[in-house]
Amino acid sequence: MKTRDQFPTKLCAVCGRVITWRKKWERDWENVKYCGDKCRRAGLTSTDALLEQGILSLLATGAASICPSQAARQVAPDNWQPLMEPARQAARRLVAAGRILIL
Repeated sequence: MKTRDQFPTKLCAVCGRVITWRKKWERDWENVKYCGDKCRRAGLTSTDALLEQGILSLLATGAASICPSQAARQVAPDNWQPLMEPARQAARRLVAAGRILIL
């Protein structure tokens, strides 16, 4: 019998969290892209792309580390607080793509 860490995994296209294979997805595993209904409904937006670009541009300036709030402030200087979780999700997607590290 396989243990949980012996099953294949992939990352959610929206939030970057790990999705672990389940029996109910056996015939459709290659089409599984989202961790749940919330991410499926949300999808990727232009704001998500802007947040990813903001993170990369901040790191390109030579900063050793940044806070997600800095990227959120770049995208929406006057209303950045609602972008905090999307900024974290953007960072997780960049980690999954091998472009940055989160420590």
